[in-house]
Amino acid sequence: MKGKTRFFICLLGLLAAFLLIAGCTGAAPTAGDGDTVKVHYTGTLANGTTFDSSAGGEPLEFTLGAGQVIPGFNNAVLGMAVSEEKTVTIPVEEAYGHYDEDLILVVPREKVPDEIAVVGTSLYQPRGTIILVDDEVVMIDQNHHLAGEDLTFTITLVEIL
Repeated sequence: MKGKTRFFICLLGLLAAFLLIAGCTGAAPTAGDGDTVKVHYTGTLANGTTFDSSAGGEPLEFTLGAGQVIPGFNNAVLGMAVSEEKTVTIPVEEAYGHYDEDLILVVPREKVPDEIAVVGTSLYQPRGTIILVDDEVVMIDQNHHLAGEDLTFTITLVEIL
């Protein structure tokens, strides 16, 4: 019986060594800097309002560390394993920054065409949203619409490419 036991112990040792060498230790790979990943997410504000979600659509694809998403979102995905889900609250400083009154642009009314001079219109040059129109001026808010907000995301890592 001792011979069979010794044989099985050696066989188990060889199998363990093979799995270790092959990288099949049972630990799931995790997302690291430079990896391209796909995630599903839902973003909410402090009051519970959903401001964005990939639910029902394609997952968001981006490369970790490439500056393609806000820093707090990037950092939340680092170290996640495929199928892992987490909820994180990202402070203003790691999201879109604090609201800056200096980013309110005041333009003489005559320099803005009538079809554009409508409150709520989003502009690309200059970037911003029209927040006030009167007879003399048009005010354009150049802050990101989520500036000044802590953001909560529920994130699921779908794939590491």
